[in-house]
Amino acid sequence: MQQIVDLFRKAGVFYIATADGDKPRVRPFGFIMEFEGRLYFTTGNKKPVYAQLKKNPNTEITAMVSEGEWIRLEGRAVFDGNVSAKRRAFEIFPRFKDLYQAPENPDFEVFCLDSPSAVLCSMTEPPKKLL
Repeated sequence: MQQIVDLFRKAGVFYIATADGDKPRVRPFGFIMEFEGRLYFTTGNKKPVYAQLKKNPNTEITAMVSEGEWIRLEGRAVFDGNVSAKRRAFEIFPRFKDLYQAPENPDFEVFCLDSPSAVLCSMTEPPKKLL
């Protein structure tokens, strides 16, 4: 798990894909953490990404990790309301306080991936399964 978190953090910005009806939607994210053995992300429940993942939790997340190398992570988004995970997210990324004031803010959401799989891809090497 930590290798995956490290790769996404190294990239800085990564992209989460969702479905909006029959249209694909992709947007940049920047926060990922491992918590209690699961990969967690955050968002606000007033955002379209939240509604899209609630309706269809299948998602894929990708980032370039070096020249010619990228990671692909897929799974089902699970919004679990884990307050301990929210508190940990605030510890890791204090700027959440500017956006949401406190981990208990009802607009602040954490989600983890159920049954994730991850592959490190390369332009010159075969894909390497990480999860």
